[in-house]
Amino acid sequence: MSSAPDEPAEADLAAGEAELERAEVDVLADRWSAAWTGSGGFAACCTATVSYEDPLAVQPLVGTDPLERHAEALRVAFPDVRVERTAPALQRGGHACVPWRLHGTHLGRLASLPATEQSLVIHGLHYLELADGRINRARGFFDLYDGSIQLGLLPPRGGLGETALLMLQGFGLRRQKP
Repeated sequence: MSSAPDEPAEADLAAGEAELERAEVDVLADRWSAAWTGSGGFAACCTATVSYEDPLAVQPLVGTDPLERHAEALRVAFPDVRVERTAPALQRGGHACVPWRLHGTHLGRLASLPATEQSLVIHGLHYLELADGRINRARGFFDLYDGSIQLGLLPPRGGLGETALLMLQGFGLRRQKP
């Protein structure tokens, strides 16, 4: 009888542990998404001193209360907001990445911006730093320019309006290739 380790059993065990880890990060990602839509709270997935940044946050937010106020402002501006995960969350060590797609109609005020009544579909991701199974730091990434185009706030790409905007910013004219 051989005393060699059962390689297939060890491989299955390692795969099972990896699947469990993925399942835990997916549960955390579900709680994170629910907090953004108001069907959950950030306390369920974040440390008390969570730090958050995204293109709409004027400065980093620290703590679940400021993060909740930030999310509430977005829910007021987009009362029909839906956040869908577009792929499984990815995790390596103490970091995770959660890709998502947001759908909503801009029906409420957002900071000094009045409602545009335009629909918005924007893809993004949150890069998360984890501590003790909770989110300790999160950074949101999405294309703010594209969102502004969808809301009718900025000219579409490739048009005369974009060229004029770039010229005002000092970029000059872009030459079109024949």
